Amino acid sequence: MIEFFYRTVLIGIGATALLDLWALFLQRFFRIPAPNWKLVGRWFCHIAEGKVSHDDIALARPFPQEHAVGWLGHYAVGIAYAGLLLALARPDWPAAPSPAPALALGLVTVGVGWFLLQPGMGAGIAASKRPNARQVRAINIAGHVVFGLGLYGSALLIR
Repeated sequence: MIEFFYRTVLIGIGATALLDLWALFLQRFFRIPAPNWKLVGRWFCHIAEGKVSHDDIALARPFPQEHAVGWLGHYAVGIAYAGLLLALARPDWPAAPSPAPALALGLVTVGVGWFLLQPGMGAGIAASKRPNARQVRAINIAGHVVFGLGLYGSALLIR
């Protein structure tokens, strides 16, 4: 059990950190804005009070430390996804990781953003209320592929 926890935390942090580096790359070379973890933190704080959906999270009541909550939530979700991967993959996957399960999970998790996070923050299903919805979707898919590669790569590093 301790080994499962250890692997979950390290793989989740590694994959999430790679996703953050990807976001920095997109920001620096393509001028694509980085994720706003402050607003994600605000959304998490409102969820704790029972409110999941907002017309526009930017107009919702702010919370102290919401930026930190957003970053912590971002990494907590990455760690939870790593735990899900380890729970669903074949038992010997951590000792001999293969890319397919990690990439599959990375792609499946796009749905959480499209059908829970984005609508909850007021962007609509799959960012449908955003003027650049296609771009947002493409960035989401690419980011989750990078996250899946991060799951695989982190598992390779700690095996």
